[in-house]
Amino acid sequence: MDQPSLIERLERISEEQNPALLEHARKRAESVQNQIADRITKFAGSMHFVYLHVVWFAAWIALGVEAYPYGLLTMIVSLEAIFLSTFVMISQNRTDAKRQAAADLQWQTVREEDKQNQQLLQLSSQILDLTKAIHSLTIERSRGA
Repeated sequence: MDQPSLIERLERISEEQNPALLEHARKRAESVQNQIADRITKFAGSMHFVYLHVVWFAAWIALGVEAYPYGLLTMIVSLEAIFLSTFVMISQNRTDAKRQAAADLQWQTVREEDKQNQQLLQLSSQILDLTKAIHSLTIERSRGA
């Protein structure tokens, strides 16, 4: 079974999402480099990445791959940098998700307002038609009297 490409999946996303954001995602998906970077960032900005490094460094220390204490100190500093950068990316991912949700809500509001505006235009048109009918009826009655 073939899996749909990223572009095909984006095309299937419901109309509830902001079209400007969908277009931006579609353009990003056209570049292989962007796809690779997005996948790396998604993984590197996850707790799985943190857990992988905890296991990796624990094994490195437990197996005594480097002489004590300099290798250990370097490893601890490296681990701290990995954690900090990962937590920054996790925070950015959450912020992006919040922005996406806000943009989708805003897009839904715009669509609802557009629907209401169309209804108001129809009502205004009906009122205008009725006003014209009353006006012409009034003119006919005034001429007949």
